[in-house]
Amino acid sequence: MKAWSDLLSTDYGLMSLAVILVVVFMSVWFGRFFSRHMNEDAAAAARAAQSAKQQ
Repeated sequence: MKAWSDLLSTDYGLMSLAVILVVVFMSVWFGRFFSRHMNEDAAAAARAAQSAKQQ
């Protein structure tokens, strides 16, 4: 119980909580960013292969 109290009521606890939230947000954002760009690159490669196959 003391840990929760320290986390939510002290300056070092609030800064720790802020860092934890930023790291979680960054991991979700980077995961989505990389996934989106990998899918775009795969689609571009498929289009390039399809156009090369037609020529």
